[in-house]
Formats: sequence, C-alpha cells, structure tokens
Amino acid sequence: MMSSLPVQAQEAETTVPAVPDALISWIEAGMADWDIPGMAVSIVKEDEVVFARGFGLRKLGEPEPVDEHTLFGIASTTKAMTATILGMLVDEGLIGWDDPVTRHLPTFELYDPYVTRTLTIRDLLTHRSGLGRMTGNRIQFMPNREPAELMYRMRYMEPERPFREGYVYSNMMYMVAGEVVRAVTGEGWDSFMERRLFAPLGMARSNTSITQIPEWENAAWPHQLIEGELKTIPRRNFDNVGASASVNSSAADMAQWMRLNLGEAGTFEGERLLSPETARELYRIVTPIPGNNREAAITAYALGWTVTSWNGRTIYRHGGATDGMNTNLILIPEENVGIFITTNTFNTFMNALGRMLKDYYTGAEFRDWHAVYLRGFEQQFARVQALRDEIHEARLPGTQPSRMLSAYTGLFHDPLYDEVRVVLAEAGLELHFWDDPTQVADLEHWHYDTFRAVWRNPAQREKFVWFKLGRDGQPDELHVQFSLRPLLLQVGAYPTNYYRIVRYGRVE
Repeated sequence: MMSSLPVQAQEAETTVPAVPDALISWIEAGMADWDIPGMAVSIVKEDEVVFARGFGLRKLGEPEPVDEHTLFGIASTTKAMTATILGMLVDEGLIGWDDPVTRHLPTFELYDPYVTRTLTIRDLLTHRSGLGRMTGNRIQFMPNREPAELMYRMRYMEPERPFREGYVYSNMMYMVAGEVVRAVTGEGWDSFMERRLFAPLGMARSNTSITQIPEWENAAWPHQLIEGELKTIPRRNFDNVGASASVNSSAADMAQWMRLNLGEAGTFEGERLLSPETARELYRIVTPIPGNNREAAITAYALGWTVTSWNGRTIYRHGGATDGMNTNLILIPEENVGIFITTNTFNTFMNALGRMLKDYYTGAEFRDWHAVYLRGFEQQFARVQALRDEIHEARLPGTQPSRMLSAYTGLFHDPLYDEVRVVLAEAGLELHFWDDPTQVADLEHWHYDTFRAVWRNPAQREKFVWFKLGRDGQPDELHVQFSLRPLLLQVGAYPTNYYRIVRYGRVE
C-alpha cells in the first residue's frame, strides 16, 4: 500500500509547484499495487505542458518502455473529438446541431418511426436516444461489417428507455455521427479527423485505427486479468464504429488536445478552430446522469463530455475503456488545468490518481484516493467472485444434452444480430458469428441444453447460450446472452446485471 504523502496546501499567497512533488511516487506505487504494466500521464496548466511522461512497459515480458510518445487506445475519449469536428461543420453551415439525422442520412431508420423522424445530431452525441449498447468495452458486434450495415441493423433494436427521457450510453449513435461527417463532406470520419483536428494541433503521432500501428511502432499492448493471471491480449479493431472510440494517441499528443479545450476554448496557438459559440455549445449540459456521482451537485452529459464538479469547480471529463486499455481525461477550466492518464490494463487506479490531482489543483486537503480505491476494488472483487461462484454452484452435474451434438448444428438468424452458425468440430460444438474468423467461440456443455461459449479471443471472455426444442423435438432456437456490462471484468463477463438475450431462429 502506498504511503500517504503530504501535499502542500494551496493558499492564495503561495505559489505551488506546477505538478505535485509526490506525483511520480504516487504513480509508481499505484502501478505496483494494481499490477499495471504500462502507463502514461500528461498535465497541462496555463496553456503549458507541465508534465508528460511514460512509466513501465509497453508489453508484459518485453523490455521496451512506455514514454510520452507511446500510443495507447484512448477509447471513448474519442467522442469529444468527434463532437468537435462536427462543430467545425456547424461553423461552416453544413449542419446544425438540431438537424434531423435523416436530413443528411435519408435511409437511416430506427425501431420507432417517430424517433427516426425526430432524432437530431445533438441526440446522437448526448446518449438520449433510448438505444443501449451494441458494441464497446469488451463487446464486439459485426466487426468486419461496414457502418452502413450496422446502421441498417439498428432499425431492429428496441429502445431501453423512451426517447429523450433518460441517459442510455450508446457507441452506435456516435458511429452514426461519423457517417454524418461522411455524408456532408464526402470524406470519411477518419481522414477528416486527421486533417482537420490532428494536423492543426500537431498531433502527428495520433491515428484512428489499429491498422495504422505497425508491429515495430512505439505503441502499448493491451492486457487483461483472466482467471487471476495478467495476460497480453490482441489489439482490437472496431473501425466500423471508429467515431465512438478508435483513436490511438500519446500523452504528448493528448496534451495538445487538452490545450485546445482550455483557456480560450477552440483556439490553439492563436489559430481559431471553432467559433466561441460552438466551443461553448460542446460543454453545455443536455442529458442528466442520475445517481452517477454523489460528491457532485450534478453529473450530466454534454456533446462528447461528461460535466460534473469537484471542490466547487466545474469539471469536464471522459473515461475510455476497450479491451485492455483504460483512459481518464479531466479538464478543470477554472484552474486552466488538464489531466490525461492512460494505462494498458483495466483498473480504477487511474480514477484514484485523477482525484488526487483534482484535489491538488483545486486546493483541497490531501486524501489518499489510491488506498480508498484499492480497498474498494478488493471488496468488490470478493463480492463479485462470490456471485460467480454461486452461478457455478447452481450448475447441475451429471446431465447430458437432450440430443446428439450433430442435431444442434446449423444456421440461426436474428434481424438485429444477423447470423450465427453452429458447427460440430472434432473437439465439440463451435459458434461462428457473422462469418468472421475472429468471432468464434467453443461451446462447453454446462447442463441439459445449456452451454458456456468461450471466445477464442480471451479478451471477450465467455457467455451462456442454450437451445430450445421445437414441436418436432429438434433444436429450433438458439438463445445467446450477451453481457453488455459485467459487474467486474477482472472476474469475468458474468455475473452481469446488464445483458441482452438474443433469440436466434433456425434457418437451415
């Protein structure tokens, strides 16, 4: 456990150091306690980069160190960048925030015709469409299909909440926002992002796809705790929903992005990239997030940013998480401070470090958030592991499938989730999703006609599936439980209290 190192109290007549004296020791202690292979941090204050450094290793078991130029997948912190480039199109008169999406994407269709007609670009960016998760974090959905097909499938997706009546996080809506960029400019979201945002900010290391990271590149590899062991896992390609979370960047580059959003927001080194009106609109609260933060007067979502408060200051922030990558980005505009923290494994130490830095820059009394978060994680791990153990204990031993394994094979279909083929191989049954060789799971018999599907990609973990027999006594439906948010990924994809059961019907 790290020691509680004192931090100099911030007083009006005292000039505090640009960064805490204890910062490096905080980071090194946290990495050791949380078993984090690599990490990078940058801090901006008064339009100056006052800290940018890497720690640890790019890949477990290999010697290459992380530095301030090492690329990490910054995941959902991409969203604010997507909102910013849409703001550029607003300034150019090509779109309006409250344009119906169908004005620019005429074939776009959702489950409810009223929502189809009414949904605006602002709705896409503020998680109030009512539609929930299809992809994100460890979830993969048709990764080898084009955005146009994913948009087509969305017409079969039932809402989780009524339209504009609550916060429901959706990566798919940001994918649609990326397609708006393509529709009005004739240029893909990715190339527009690189040309109009990365280039003016000097973010020369940043890119929009893991396909742009060669094997020799100075880039971190993702890691994940699986069955109690920290393992290197594959990088994940989700280019088809890239506008939601596919940017790869470094601590040094992200410092430039923070500079754009601090001080005279929308201006970088004397060049105005966004009008003052558009810059202000990006941070304006739209969708309240109930119960998200008991320490803040309000927590809500703006255009690509979460807006909250800390020690009397307004905070703009966003987290990012995808397979084995975790990011925390914090802006404190009243102090003209930006904080970027990224790691190459799942953890909440990055949130603890963010809180200690927020305390420092807002003059709050020091609190060892690292110790608080670590204790909380250990308690949560034990609690969730116990729930997983209960699921395992409820397994009925000595049962057999009701039919020969060959009877379960065939092609099954759902309008939203498309096709999955059940194949009998030498080792047993396999699930092949979307005719994609990267999306294959092996079926382990659980009990009766229920199986546990274990993905070949270890980052995707596992899920439960079961077959239903038809009137003829043969399996005619395959039910798949997709875990949309595990209670704790370090324990596994289950238990979960946020999931979707998809009923596939046999088609051959």
